[in-house]
Amino acid sequence: MSPRLAHILVALLCPALALAWGQHGHRIVGEIAQQRLTPRASAAVAGLLAGEREPTLAGVSNWADALRWRDPELFQRSKRWHFVNFHDRDCHYVPARDCPHGDCIVAATQEQLRVLADTRLPREQRAQALKFVVHFIGDIHQPLHAGNRDDRGGNEYQIRYRGHGTNLHKVWDGLILGQAGFDPEDDAQRLAKTQVAAAELRTDARAPERWARESCLAIDANAIYPPSHRIDRAYLGVHRSLAEQRLLLAGARLAAELNAILK
Repeated sequence: MSPRLAHILVALLCPALALAWGQHGHRIVGEIAQQRLTPRASAAVAGLLAGEREPTLAGVSNWADALRWRDPELFQRSKRWHFVNFHDRDCHYVPARDCPHGDCIVAATQEQLRVLADTRLPREQRAQALKFVVHFIGDIHQPLHAGNRDDRGGNEYQIRYRGHGTNLHKVWDGLILGQAGFDPEDDAQRLAKTQVAAAELRTDARAPERWARESCLAIDANAIYPPSHRIDRAYLGVHRSLAEQRLLLAGARLAAELNAILK
């Protein structure tokens, strides 16, 4: 076993917050989006992120997860905004049932896009909304953040891989992407060369709902849950392709939203 793979497995075995795609995947989404920004949107992003340690979409892409340590109060308010649980296998979104009080990723993404678009609001508030949007659009494209089972997005679905135990959510957060490299910039450059149909980039108020349902439907369509509770390299290889497709769509759609809003 390579040192890299051993490091990933150790991380998967340690208790941690469920982070969609991990830092690697979120940076890929940010890099893809950054490359697709119009000049006006790029300038607006630079203005909103001025003062950040890394004032790019990739640089702030993991900010919402880091709130657990940086700002526990905001983390407590926002921790339910990273996912949605559909309560039927057909993935029909019923807000009152699936998103009570607006505490789910669909409503949170819609709200943060609204805040970002409101130029009457203070720059700091819109900058925070931008950081949430970058992260949430990444999260919503991770299938297990829009689950259709009562297992907390795969966190309670135990998995064995090469003699080690973990859960399905952590497999999707880290192991799948980690198999093929550890350079988000290189992966983003490769994925960014893939064309995305204009129909996939439609922007309207219900876009987050469509993205979440798309992720949810991908769970059964792609046999994400292994019945044996065991996975191997073949599973990781097959689902790496799905993960990259979701990351590409997330980055392209993030750019489309920002280009439409930051005109």
